[in-house]
Parts: sequence; structure tokens; C-alpha cells
Amino acid sequence: MLQMQHRLSPPFLVLLSLPSTAMGFALAVQISALSWLLSTRYGLDIHEIGLVWAAGPLAGILGQMLIGLLSDQTWAWGGRRRPYILVGGVLTALALLALPAIGLINETLGLDAILGVAITVALALDLAINVSFNPTRALIADVTPEGPMRTTAYTWMQTVSGSFGVLAYAIGAGFGNLALIYFGAGLVLLFSLLPPLLVEEPKTLPTAEPGRDGQRLGLFAVLRLMRPLWPFAAYAAVAMGLKLAGQATHPLWLEAGFGLAALLFIVWALLERQPAPGTPGEDLPGFRKVLAAHSLSWIGMQTLFVYLIATVKQRFPEADDDAIGRVMANSFLALNAVGALAPALLLNPLARRFDEVRVHAAGLGLMVAGFLLAYVAGYAPWVIYLGMALAGIGWGAIVSLPFAMFSQCVSPARIGLYMGVFNLSVVLPQLAVSLGIGLVVQALPDKGSVFLIGAAAMALSALSWLALVPRWRAQAQGGAGVPAAGGH
Repeated sequence: MLQMQHRLSPPFLVLLSLPSTAMGFALAVQISALSWLLSTRYGLDIHEIGLVWAAGPLAGILGQMLIGLLSDQTWAWGGRRRPYILVGGVLTALALLALPAIGLINETLGLDAILGVAITVALALDLAINVSFNPTRALIADVTPEGPMRTTAYTWMQTVSGSFGVLAYAIGAGFGNLALIYFGAGLVLLFSLLPPLLVEEPKTLPTAEPGRDGQRLGLFAVLRLMRPLWPFAAYAAVAMGLKLAGQATHPLWLEAGFGLAALLFIVWALLERQPAPGTPGEDLPGFRKVLAAHSLSWIGMQTLFVYLIATVKQRFPEADDDAIGRVMANSFLALNAVGALAPALLLNPLARRFDEVRVHAAGLGLMVAGFLLAYVAGYAPWVIYLGMALAGIGWGAIVSLPFAMFSQCVSPARIGLYMGVFNLSVVLPQLAVSLGIGLVVQALPDKGSVFLIGAAAMALSALSWLALVPRWRAQAQGGAGVPAAGGH
């Protein structure tokens, strides 16, 4: 095993991908089953489902930041990331088993608060996933060198994880979501407990270098680093406060105002100048551009994950609960089948020839086309499946290439902390979708607008990514001799 690790052979890269696959499978189970359970079994309205989904981003905001920082500084059980992966895997499996027992838990405790119990169970699941998710991805950066090999490792991660995601949606479509939940709990245990014990982690990482302005990453430096995400965080605080105050609905001017502010802060980040070619230290302006562009992608994806059920129910009113579940499972199956194959077979070869940024933007462009196809013509299930399959190329890019791009902007010695900050570009937009987009979707007469919202967000994200200049390209333009793709 150590010989395979030193060569970074494909079998080792597959093994290295399995812990992340476990957490990705748990998320696939959640995506496939949670909205379906809440809507068909417990009768929650669409805005209430959005509130339950808000538990995940809330868990991720502190969970991944804190775990990332701790795992950078931990050494226990023979590893830096290993303790968090092992503990998180066990907790995630237990939380999955609680999903179909929400009603039983409510009755056993003598409560009449199914929404509150659902939120608690969803929060427990996401907290468990967040214990492991950051370390599973930081582990890949720990044991691979910067450049093309790291890009290859992360595309392998998505290929393996995406392949099991396909299996998840196939099980959901063929055997039902309850079977998927129980299978998922077993797989999470297997993939999170065994592989970490077979990977040798480096006990020391390269010494951290300050950014070009010499700053250390204290609290205020981290807050400045996440500046493109400030409006998302502010909106989440205001919207959550309104919901807790009993104002579940309100005029949409609040969402419009924060949406405009988010776009202005994103443009601010995209206009920042990155360090000159050859400048030592971290490329923090480049990292902020990654945060800005990636946040827009997740507005589109989370809208689809949470509210696709509204589109399916409206466009296929004759379908019963099981049929609705099958349409959703097959839709996500098409998305993930292509998303699993695209990174290793298409995106990684193209990234080596061109660069990750351009390839990523092109993938998001195909996602726009797929969403528009589903919006315009998705009145038969097979058309929705076709649109989702086309979007799968962009989905494969979203969950693989940004890790390689951002990890080349920052110091490897604190990759766990940066992974936590990077995760905010996922969870804060997710929270905005759960708290705000649900009100928009509920107000729109055509629930197919879920696809239109997704297409608009992906188009803006693709344009935003083009503002990022990878270090290797900047060095090439400055005349330095560098590798042909992906590296420094």
C-alpha cells in the first residue's frame, strides 16, 4: 500500500477517494430522500421544507471551519485527518438511520412538533457529515503535490464519489428511498472506517507562508478573506431572525436587496488584482475570486436540489407519491451518472491541455443549456432526464475542479482552515436558497422556474470564473517556464 501511495497510482487514488465518497453518498441520500420524506410522509409545505434544509448550511458554517482549523493542528491515532473521518463516519451512519424515524421520534417523545423534530434530525445529520467532509478532502491535498497530480487526484475523487452517487439514485429509483437510506448507512460505515487506516499521512506539512501583505489568518483576516460572502451571511441572519419571530413570509424586497448586494460584492472580488507572476506567498485575491464564482454555482445547484419536487409535482399532477419519487431519483441519477464520468474522462484531460478555469466555465455553460432545455421542454420525464444529463458535465466540474484551483492559491500548512472558508461559498448560498428562494418559488405560478433560476445562476458563475488567473497561466504570461497545465 505504501508503494502505491508513493507512486500515487490509480488504485491508491481510488482508495484515497473512498472517505470523501462516504460523505458524498450520505449527501446523495439526503438529496434524494429528505424532500420526498418531508413532503409525502409528513405533509410539510415547500417553505417548511426549505427551513429543514437550512439546518445543513447552519451546521456547515461553523462545523467545517472549526473542524478544518482543528484538523490542521491535530495528530492522533496516527493521523491528522484520520480521527475526524472515523468519528464522523459513525455519527453520519447513525443520523441516516434517524431519517425515516422522524415520525417515530416525534411520537416517542410525546411531541406534536414534526417540523422541529425534522429540523433536529437534519441538523444532526449535517453536523455528522461536517465532522468528516473537510478532513476527507484536505487529506487529498496533504498527500499529493500541487499541480496536475493534485488536479488528477480531485478528479478521481469525483469520479469515484460520483459513481457511487449514481448507485445511490439507482437504488432510490429501483427500490425506493427507504432502501437507499439503509444501504447508505452501511456504506458510510465501511468507507469511512477502513480506508483512512490504510493511508499514511505526513506528520509535518510545509511551513505556512503569510499572504503577500504579510498578514496572518486571525479572526479579522478570515472575515476579510470571506468578503464576497458577506451579503449571504447578512441575509441568512436577517431571514432566520424573521422566521424565528414568526414572520415566515414577507415581501420579496428583502431578497431583492440582498441579492443586489451579493452581486456588488462578487463584482468587487472579481475586479481585485492578483499578485504579479512569481510573487511569493499566497494569492488571497485569487482565493476570493474562487469564493465569489463558486457561491453563484451553489445558488443554482441548491435551488434544484431542494425545490425540484415542486416542479415535478406541478408538471406531473397525475403522479402518485412513489412516481414523484422515481422521477426525482431518475433526474438526479442522470445528473450524477454524467457527473461521475466527466471529471476523469473529459475534464481532467481538457484541463491538462487548456486550464481548469476555462474548462470549468465551459462545463457550467453546458449546465445552463441543460437547465434551459428542462425549463422549456421538460413536460415529459425523459426531457428532464436529458437536460439533467447535459447539466451533469457542469456538475462534475463543480465538485472536482474548484478544489484543485483554490488549493493552489493558499498555503498547504493550513489547507484545513482554507477548506473550511472555501466551504462557506457552498453553505452560505445554500442557506440563502433554503431561507429565501423557497419564498420566490412559492410565489411563482410556474414551478418550472426552478430550472430558470438555476440557469441564470450558472451563467453568472461561468462568467465570474473567467476573472480568475491561475498561477501557472500568470507565470506563463510573465515569461516564466512552467508546466503546460494545472501547476505552478
